[in-house]
Amino acid sequence: MNDSGYILIDKDKTWTSFDVVAKLRSITGIKKIGHAGTLDPIATGLLIVAIGRDATKHIDEYMKMDKVYIVKAKLGEESDTYDTEGEIIINDSDKIEEKKLIDVINEYIGETEQIPPMYSAKKIKGKKLYELARQGKEVEREPVKIHINNIELINYEYPWFEMKVDCGSGTYIRSLVHDIGKDLNTGAVMYELRRMSIGEFNIKKAVQIEQLNVDNWPDYLINKE
Repeated sequence: MNDSGYILIDKDKTWTSFDVVAKLRSITGIKKIGHAGTLDPIATGLLIVAIGRDATKHIDEYMKMDKVYIVKAKLGEESDTYDTEGEIIINDSDKIEEKKLIDVINEYIGETEQIPPMYSAKKIKGKKLYELARQGKEVEREPVKIHINNIELINYEYPWFEMKVDCGSGTYIRSLVHDIGKDLNTGAVMYELRRMSIGEFNIKKAVQIEQLNVDNWPDYLINKE
């Protein structure tokens, strides 16, 4: 039997992407395991995990695919991490009309530039940004070109708003929320994030890690060779 392939995991909140990989190594007994795109502990949703040498060789192909997220955020606040993991500062700001919010959101559709957040795994001169941030250091980050295919405001009850974001790889949704809040002069903090799809792979086909065990995990492998 060829035990190399991919498992679609619906990651729980508080789990890191590495936690998922470590758990699957324990379940499968296979060391060669990787994932296609980190999800922060605060985030939930689709994580593509490559099992075995053959599958991990192609993991970069999945990392480059477009992704769809549902994000819930709150206006009138700021955070050094751009989400609830950091220290939240409440701003004194007026209510934002829905039309104004939509106008600002629409400006981000297409190719734009984004500055990676300090609390991210991106490396500068060999150092991960979040390691520097935890030391109280902030370094200059060059803007990175990103592409957002579409953003849809799916719910708005001030100060809360919810968006569906269809974007290319390398897009930080936390930074998008932060930038929208900055443009509105109110600030904005990400409270929830759920990844719905990666390329043609959808969360509906994903399994929770608790459902897997040493006997049944091969049943969930896809793209077997």
